[in-house]
Amino acid sequence: MPDISAILLTSVFQLSRSGVYYESRKKHKDLELRDQILAVLATNPSYGHRRISIALHLGKRRVRRVMNLYQILPYKRKARWRKRRDERRAPEPFQNEIKNQWPIQPNHIWVSDFTYLKHQTKFLYLATVMDLFTREIVGWHISSKHTKELVMGALADAVMQQKLHTPSFVHSDQGVEYAAADYTNFAKHCGIQISMSKKASPWENGYQESFFNNFKTDLGLEFDRYTSTGELVEAIHQTIRYYNQSRIHTTLKMSPSQFRYQTSLRKSV
Repeated sequence: MPDISAILLTSVFQLSRSGVYYESRKKHKDLELRDQILAVLATNPSYGHRRISIALHLGKRRVRRVMNLYQILPYKRKARWRKRRDERRAPEPFQNEIKNQWPIQPNHIWVSDFTYLKHQTKFLYLATVMDLFTREIVGWHISSKHTKELVMGALADAVMQQKLHTPSFVHSDQGVEYAAADYTNFAKHCGIQISMSKKASPWENGYQESFFNNFKTDLGLEFDRYTSTGELVEAIHQTIRYYNQSRIHTTLKMSPSQFRYQTSLRKSV
């Protein structure tokens, strides 16, 4: 008659050994994935677990679990500055014309905004224009002042870059720069209808708000590390290029330029 205790002891030992092997192998895989995540964050510091999972072609839950396990967090900037001068002004007569609209092709809706970059003792202002369908930055302009010329320069750049394929709408907040007669008249001259967010409703232009938060992270945590204004301006251009051509957009699951290219291929079939 077989020794039952010996059989049980052998079974328990085998189970224990297989369990240890499984845990060891799992830990090794987690360490490998941790290193892969850190490598992605080294060149894409604002990526969260969704973008990292797309970049690594892995499941979101697995990436999130390992990030939580090793306390890996992407750098997130605080909310951008408030335009207090605009808060004291009366509302503009322009309405939000793009509310509940979802473009199905490029150059139908553009959204625009500007932000500041503090460099040493001075400020630089960056105005951008984004295509709402492709999420691509189609125009931008840099200035030492936030004037109507700043936002007009970004819109003019977008019109020229898109080879005069102007959109139906250009959307912005109610900033004094966007309400200037020269800006609105220029947009109308180009055949573009003005759309503006409701006063004190920044979420109605949230696409640009989100872009600037991530853009500043990608540009670098300390702008003073750039030795000159010219070096910072060059870095701005390179970061916009990176955003358009390489950075994964969570909604698109690819970069904006890749999405625009794939859309053009589908249309040509």
